[in-house]
Amino acid sequence: MSEKREGPAIETSGLVKVFGDNRAVDGIDLTVPTGTVYGVLGPNGAGKTTAVKMLATLLRPDGGEARVFGHDVAREADAVRSRVSLTGQYASVDEDLTGTENLVLLARLLGHHKSAAYTRAEQLLEAFGLTDAAARQVKNYSGGMRRRIDIAASILNTPDLLFLDEPTTGLDPRSRNQVWDIVRAVVAQGTTVLLTTQYLDEADQLASRIAVIDKGKVIAEGTKGELKASVGAGAVHLRLRESSQRAEAEALLTRTLDAQVQLEPDPLALTARVGAGDNGLGAAEQASRALGELARSGIVVDTFSLGQPSLDEVFLALTDRTAGTTSDHGTDSGADAASGTHTKEAAV
Repeated sequence: MSEKREGPAIETSGLVKVFGDNRAVDGIDLTVPTGTVYGVLGPNGAGKTTAVKMLATLLRPDGGEARVFGHDVAREADAVRSRVSLTGQYASVDEDLTGTENLVLLARLLGHHKSAAYTRAEQLLEAFGLTDAAARQVKNYSGGMRRRIDIAASILNTPDLLFLDEPTTGLDPRSRNQVWDIVRAVVAQGTTVLLTTQYLDEADQLASRIAVIDKGKVIAEGTKGELKASVGAGAVHLRLRESSQRAEAEALLTRTLDAQVQLEPDPLALTARVGAGDNGLGAAEQASRALGELARSGIVVDTFSLGQPSLDEVFLALTDRTAGTTSDHGTDSGADAASGTHTKEAAV
């Protein structure tokens, strides 16, 4: 680490980036504590990547201010670059080189002597489970292996701040879990991670605080618990015995709980968010009353559970859209054309 870290890792105030008529980032305010994983959650085109590129000094802000460990990203870009590294959405190592060759090349560019470069490459290949593939060309790696070598390249010199821009896009569940373990290990060594993702479970697994971004604006920010509490005290999950009674059950729950009821793909299942009732009843009491009403109406409930809303429910409630049908309105496209690569120079 290059300096003693004090205060927040990132502070932004009114951060703006404009591409033509499109305000890709529209006045973002963020404070990212040091030594944590901070999640930036949003759909495609929300402005996540554009914001990251400004913080990593790859794009110049058009308005507002942003500081990384106290350094202004526009006026003190070199100081910022000395403390950060970026892994973008796509693997950017040389596919014609082997895993070892890639890491040694980058280590030499970062100032390591030849022997030290090979030693560091071997350490990272072993730590990331790539020793057996070290002599293979990267073009023959699986998607998960490419992401691991990509992250390894980003921490050849241990950064104070690591930007991970949608690091598990397109990966299978096993590879995603491997990347998650790597992120946790990096943070355990003292690095702050800013993670952008559109995977709700990824933010739930890794981030201590989360900012939800949509259309270039922060629409919610807080811990997982705070965000979940913001859309209701609980979620009631029911599975009926007879699918023919689901419409009646939906109407009864809507009336009794004064809450939106979601029909699940399972024709027997329903879910309703439960908030603090005007009558002073808590979520559990309201759910119990609803069960009683269902029983009095002759609707048999086979299974029932009450829990916190998932981040999926939080996201849908905040953005008022289904995650699977979000349209990419081009928010990040202006920046993406210019860069699909690491900020390797950031660690120089």
